[in-house]
Amino acid sequence: MNPKYNELFTPFTFKNGIELKNRLVMAPMTNFSSNPDGTVTDAEVDYYAHRSKGVSMVITACTYVTPNGKGFPNEFAADSDDMIPSLSKLAKGIQAEGAKAILQIFHGGKMCPPDLVPEGDVVSASNVPAGEGATVPRPLEEKEADDIIKAFGETTRRAIEAGYDGIEIHGANGYLIQQFFSPHSNQRNDRFGGSLEKRMAFPLAIVDEIERVVAEHADDSFIVGYRFSPEEPEENGITMTETLALVDMLADKQLDYLHVSLMDFFSKARRGVENIERSRIDYLLETIDNRVPLMGVGSIYTAEDARKALDTGVPLLALGRGIIIEPNWVQKVAEGKEDEIATEIDKSKQKELVVPDPLWNAIMNAPGWFPGV
Repeated sequence: MNPKYNELFTPFTFKNGIELKNRLVMAPMTNFSSNPDGTVTDAEVDYYAHRSKGVSMVITACTYVTPNGKGFPNEFAADSDDMIPSLSKLAKGIQAEGAKAILQIFHGGKMCPPDLVPEGDVVSASNVPAGEGATVPRPLEEKEADDIIKAFGETTRRAIEAGYDGIEIHGANGYLIQQFFSPHSNQRNDRFGGSLEKRMAFPLAIVDEIERVVAEHADDSFIVGYRFSPEEPEENGITMTETLALVDMLADKQLDYLHVSLMDFFSKARRGVENIERSRIDYLLETIDNRVPLMGVGSIYTAEDARKALDTGVPLLALGRGIIIEPNWVQKVAEGKEDEIATEIDKSKQKELVVPDPLWNAIMNAPGWFPGV
């Protein structure tokens, strides 16, 4: 291995004492490949297992905590105890190849297609649709919001019983947790909305409930992470300043890591901070001030991309599209073959890349999403 990449392969130890063999993680990405009943397919397990050999940890695609939280066709379910055997099958497939298995849990809120949720009842913090022509969601009543908070806890218990090494709370990418935090989509005037502090109440309550469940049902080795998006494009959407306020609160929780969702790791803040020439990562690291590890992600395709990203001070890196394009990314760097890493998807190698048909079709039909398409 080229010595300049040594740091990518240094072990990392969480505050709970669990050690990762390197700094490289598989990012959570929807794959549309589960059975209609919400159980995991063999093709899905094979896809993850094929990418679990080099990375230290795999964060699964998001799974929904309540029936009205299903955000994607053929998304795997975690909303009932009946799903524990299915969830366990996926965890074992990842762990058998030497990686930690982290279950990402979420509720899609207003992003859920009406045909995927019971009676087409799409819910959110307020009646603000996801976009022009989208379904207008029904605002959740306070009790319903409390029930969803409890459902996040119940799904965490299922992850523990299914043998996962941890869970990641999906508070990013415009889904329900972010909808409650966003001044654009949250126009409530109860304890879950209004001021910045009240808009933080729902995400922080979910963290507290999950930490309570972990303390009751798991030991200290169970990992809990939280994923967030730094900004929203809407004029009255989340600003970098508001995100830094939330991150400041999250850094004082008993979380094992925070995970910023970025399309470009080195992207600059859009607004709400003094210097928009500074990267979002810089602002986040400054606010966190070593209280909790920050995981970064976003268009890391080459070993040099990863080295530069780690040089910012972020201790963990997630590979998303890069590890779909090149399942042996980590092994090639370790073997000194970083020049052989594919950075564009080879349209003739679906079988060799072990990508399920639904995900492959989604990639092929979305020009610009993946390099080479």
